Amino acid sequence: TEVGILAKSYIDQGRLIPDDIMTQLMLNELKGLDQYNWLLDGFPRTVAQAEALDKECQIDTVIDLDVPFETIKCRLTARWIHPASGRVYNLEFSPPKVQGIDDITGEPLVQRDDDKPETVTKRLQAYDAETKPVLEYYREKGLLKSFCGTETNKIWPHIYAFLQTKLPDVSLKDAATPR
Repeated sequence: TEVGILAKSYIDQGRLIPDDIMTQLMLNELKGLDQYNWLLDGFPRTVAQAEALDKECQIDTVIDLDVPFETIKCRLTARWIHPASGRVYNLEFSPPKVQGIDDITGEPLVQRDDDKPETVTKRLQAYDAETKPVLEYYREKGLLKSFCGTETNKIWPHIYAFLQTKLPDVSLKDAATPR
């Protein structure tokens, strides 16, 4: 979409999408979901976005995954994709059989612009500057729960146990693994 192309231009430059664009996109998606439990990932990222969200929706809990930036940078910069299929490889923990080549087609893999080291560093710096106030905003409201770590399989059981206290009807079968 036109808005998607605009959003991509910010991401490719290592910048975050402006509040007004992101808020409009998200609030449009959330309309009509008030009868469901839902989880947002990566939104809101600024206090302005959080305030706009609070005006439209009842927020029960905010989860903060406190992962060192160096860990995030290593994971993102090690990510390569096969553009035609969308298959994702990670050089650290899920590498292709032959470096730089898709396992199935034998075609070259590419690194997305937003996974290049300089772009990742810029995005993490922008994220840090804009998101810390959001965490404080929700901490002051008593809604923030933080989980620290570097490995999904070690953090997830704690998150799952916490979510069970918020959504006791979530079955182990449906929610035992992150998606």
